[in-house]
Parts: sequence; C-alpha cells; structure tokens
Amino acid sequence: MTFRSVLVVDDEPSMRHLLSVILTDHGREARAVATAADALRELELREYDLVLTDVRMPGMDGLALLREIQRREPELTVIVMSAYGSHDAALEAMKAGAYDFLSKPFKPDEVLLVLGKAEERERLARENRRLRTELAAEYRPEAIVGASEAMQGVLRQVAKVAPQKTTVLLEGESGTGKELVARALHERSPRAALPFVAVNCGAIPGELLESELFGHVRGAFTDATRNKKGLAAEADGGTLFLDEIGELPLHLQVKLLRFLQEEEVRPVGDTRARKVDVRVVAATARDLARAVAEGRFREDLYWRLNVVGVRLPPLRERPEDVPALAAHFLARYAPLRPELVGMSFSPEAEAALRSHRWPGNVRELEHVVERAVVLAEGAIIGEEDLPDAVRGPPGSARPAARPDDTHNGKRANPARGGQRIRAALERTGGNRTRAAELLELSYRALLYKIKDYGLG
Repeated sequence: MTFRSVLVVDDEPSMRHLLSVILTDHGREARAVATAADALRELELREYDLVLTDVRMPGMDGLALLREIQRREPELTVIVMSAYGSHDAALEAMKAGAYDFLSKPFKPDEVLLVLGKAEERERLARENRRLRTELAAEYRPEAIVGASEAMQGVLRQVAKVAPQKTTVLLEGESGTGKELVARALHERSPRAALPFVAVNCGAIPGELLESELFGHVRGAFTDATRNKKGLAAEADGGTLFLDEIGELPLHLQVKLLRFLQEEEVRPVGDTRARKVDVRVVAATARDLARAVAEGRFREDLYWRLNVVGVRLPPLRERPEDVPALAAHFLARYAPLRPELVGMSFSPEAEAALRSHRWPGNVRELEHVVERAVVLAEGAIIGEEDLPDAVRGPPGSARPAARPDDTHNGKRANPARGGQRIRAALERTGGNRTRAAELLELSYRALLYKIKDYGLG
C-alpha cells in the first residue's frame, strides 16, 4: 500500500517546496497549496491519499481544516505539522482525528518514516476489510474441485502464473468457475493481502461503467455531487477482475487499453491521472477472437489482455469430476437439513448426475444439489429428487413415480405435495420466486398450489 497522491497545505513557500521535493523524489505525486480554503477546493476537484497540513495558517488553521476533512472524507489520512510543537498540540491534533504529528523543523527521513507508518496502517485496514468481505462470502481457495486432467492442467497454469503481475484472460462457458480461478490467482500471489475487486462489465450500463471503473470528480455530470474513487483505484496493490469483458462497449475498450498500458487512472471530469499498481484478470464466456474478427472487440486490447490465456473446460468434458463436485456441494448444503444425518446420493442419482450434459456447468450442478437437499424425503437423495432434465438422458424412460410421490410439487398425495411446497418455502425463507425455481414450477403455478393446499 503506497500513498501515491499527497496534498501539502502550508503558508510558507519554502516548506511547500521542500515537502514537494521530498515526496516526488520518493515516488509520490505532490500538490501544494497555501491555505485551508485552497485545500478544500482541491479536495473537491480530485482524490488524494493523504493530506499533510501545517497548524498555524492565516484564516482557517490546520486543526479546523482537519475537522472539516473528517466531516467530508472521514477515511482520508491526515498528518499535522507545526513549528510550535508541543505535547498538548500533538494531543489535540490526534483527538481531532490526525494520524500523526510532525514537529518542525524535521529531516526528510522523519517525513518518510511517518508516511511509511501511515501506509502500513492503511494496508492492515484494507486487509482487514478484505478478510471480512471474503468471510462474509464464505470463499475458500480449496473450493476448486477437480481431479481430471483438464482441471489439473488449469491448476498447474494458475500455480505458474499467480506469482507474476502478468495479465490473464480466462475463457470458458458460463458457470465453469472463472471467478473462482481469478480468486485463486489472487490468493496465491504476493498481492493476496490487498484487495480483490470484481467488476461485472455486463451488469453495469455502459454510461455508468466508466465512472465505476475509474471514478469521477464532483460536478463531472449531473448526479456527481462528490468525488468518487473508481474500482480500479480501490484495487491498488491488488487484483482487478473484469468479468464478462466481452460486453465492454467499444468507447471504453480504448480507455481500458490506456489504463493497462500506462497503469494510471483518470477519473471522469478530471484533467490529471494517478498511478495505480493493479494486476488485471479478465474473463469472458464469448469467443473474443471471433468478436475481434467481426469488429466488436479491439484487437490491440485482446492481445493486451490475452498475455496468458487459460481455458476452463465445460463440465461435460470432465465427467469424472462430477461425483466429487456433487459431494462438495452436498457437504455445503446438507446443514440446511440438520434433521437428516449423513446425507448421500443413491447409485441411481449418482449415475444420473454423471450422465447429464450440464449445459449450465458447475453452477447448474450446485443448484441441482441444493434443490435435492431441500426437497429430499430422507437422508438418501434418490433419482426422483433430481430435476426432470437431470433424470437420465433425453428421451429415456422416466422412473415410475412412487405411489405417494409428489415430484416438482405435483399432487399425487395432497399431504406430500403440501409438505414439499412447505419445505421449499422454509428453505428459501418464504421467498416464493426462489421456491418456485427449486420446485421447477412457474411462479403463477406455485401461487395456485399454495392456495390449493391452504398454505397461504
């Protein structure tokens, strides 16, 4: 973590010059102003990592400036300095929210030491936020399951590429686990302690995507009421994962190419750029080579992203991994049914899972297992607990229904049908849309059956 952009506030020209030289000589971008009012205007125009301010200045003093910064941008790090240093002055500055206090005169090494301590604190804070986010998402690096030669080849590539900053392009059908592999690249790299920031380029409208990626300054457009840090800057020091990169509009492809080449971001409405250190991993379910040939994707950007290309095989190309994946998801979702101890698949269910073509790949398998856990009548998940599409190859005879079976919520036995629907509603927390998906019913049909069974 490095404070790349520093705003210096001091009414003495010689001090502004000295600090600017110290900072720029050690890789920082420094901007120096003479008054607190100038500093507040500057903070409205662009984003800074750190403010280094004098205490005694004409007009608003440094402590008043500190309090105003705390009100506007509470996460911005501020260091206060004064030629009238005393224990009381330092204590007052720290109480007001300053990270540290520098007494003038000081040596260049003292400035750099205080900055280094502040950077380390920010690095630890960001690592803490990252760990909290990943714990909330229940991400586990070992969740990449696959003993097949195809997946072992992918994991070997990950092991080789992860330590490097090299840009990686992950290609594969939807549901093959591209984000999981991107996270593995990050977790096994020297950047693991810093942020992993994921952006779905297909989920954000094109007119908003530039601001999301690169940020904006106040007044850049109608709704820009304050400065906003872009996701590329949020990922500084870590990894930026650009999912569905094939959906990126052409006008943004040019700006992304510049970002990759120059390693700097320019927020919307700003005239200045700032350096960032980001490792980029991109992913797509599209055939980007074809998109390039058809003029829908820039060739120069394609080759800039595809420094190392990793193809994730669809699940139908590695059927030997299906049992292990199914067991993995069963272990994840079995706690939904604590009353059923030792849940497992019957041989018929395992055979059906292995023979299915899995057009939705690993994501489809996960949803099928979750559904089976929710709707299973006992600890053994049978073929009848699987969706129709999975119960044997297309055109094959379906197993005869049990006399009291109520597959997909269809009422062969009224009590059993209501029981299945009630179980689905309980497991989805009353979410009828999700329950309808689990039962493979339309939403309208589920509402009818809830009324028919008196479950309203």
